[in-house]
Amino acid sequence: MVNAHDLLWGMTPAHLPADAPAWAQVAVGTVVVRRAVVAAGFVAVGVRGRLREQRFAAVMPIAAVQRRVAPEALREVVSTRDLPALHALDQLRPVLAPLSWGVTGSAGFELATGIEALHAQSDLDLILRMPRPLDRSDARDLLATLDKAACVVDMQLQTPLGAVALREWAGPSRRVLLKTASGARLVLDPWQAVA
Repeated sequence: MVNAHDLLWGMTPAHLPADAPAWAQVAVGTVVVRRAVVAAGFVAVGVRGRLREQRFAAVMPIAAVQRRVAPEALREVVSTRDLPALHALDQLRPVLAPLSWGVTGSAGFELATGIEALHAQSDLDLILRMPRPLDRSDARDLLATLDKAACVVDMQLQTPLGAVALREWAGPSRRVLLKTASGARLVLDPWQAVA
């Protein structure tokens, strides 16, 4: 089983549609699972190019997957590069240790592949698996801790129904944006999807 933000190996240019950009033909070596409804036997993926604007949505046959790395597998991977996002990761490891969390985004991609994707202005993207509700005051406390890190930290709370940004859940809005495979919607409670 694959989950959003997992990195997958095994996609080939032959799996891309005919209208895929040329850069995607080269970049299919490692793709990231995205949220979308797809046909049985396939997984929705995003192809990541060398440039920030190079992102392409595609589907990959599950049978083609040769390797999978979940964000949680990257928690303890250490890089020798001297960048704020990696310093932030070092700072947050002990704080997040008791939780079910992982590294996503550019940092996760770089840690998993060794391909340099981070730069000095990169933020740190994290995911926190939250099968049970997180009280909004606890969310504010966690956000305050993350905001002390060496760079901006964007954390998604993965609930059984989808994902919500920690920053949004910790904020004052009654409704928050829940991202699901069938699209995003505003809800009062991302663990119950009450609109």
